[in-house]
Amino acid sequence: MKKKMLFGVMLLASAITLSMSSCDKSKTQEPQTPQTEKATPTDGMKIAYVEVDSIMTNYTFCKDYSLILQKKGQNIQNTLEAKQRQLQAAAANFQQKVQQNAYTQEQAQSIGAGLQKQQNDLQVLNQRLSNEFQVETEKYNKALRDSIQHFLAEYNKDKKYALILSKAGDNILYANEAYNITKDVIAGLNKAYKPSATMKKEEKK
Repeated sequence: MKKKMLFGVMLLASAITLSMSSCDKSKTQEPQTPQTEKATPTDGMKIAYVEVDSIMTNYTFCKDYSLILQKKGQNIQNTLEAKQRQLQAAAANFQQKVQQNAYTQEQAQSIGAGLQKQQNDLQVLNQRLSNEFQVETEKYNKALRDSIQHFLAEYNKDKKYALILSKAGDNILYANEAYNITKDVIAGLNKAYKPSATMKKEEKK
């Protein structure tokens, strides 16, 4: 139950894609300059990359939304667990009274049917809240991607990179640090980031 109710909060991290390709990837090659040397992108094709993990850790937008999603997920989990405990207590009490012959057959059937309906309602609520949380997560992921893509489009007007790659884990097996623009991107993103009124309201909850 708890595992399910975490609802993939960290989807925010796994959903980010920063690849801004203006060329056919099959025609690009990884820089081959040894890491100990200072490399300069060639005039023919300028390439850069951004480290996704650093974006997630240092971009205020990501941190704010991650916190909001965690709070929402925890609230949902707490709500469902509380209702489940109430239902279990009611079912245990019902079972005890049935054993004590405290109900007529008609009363027992009626109360049993009511408990079954509560169980069904709880399952429906679980599914609805899960779906709502998924929609909310996808909305935040899209806002995150849009903010990064918008910034990179402006950033690249002067830089003129032919390709800006996203580096997450070992999806890029080798990258010379000379092509790393992560610090510039994070600084620019944080400078441009202005929390919305909705964001500020959510943070106070």
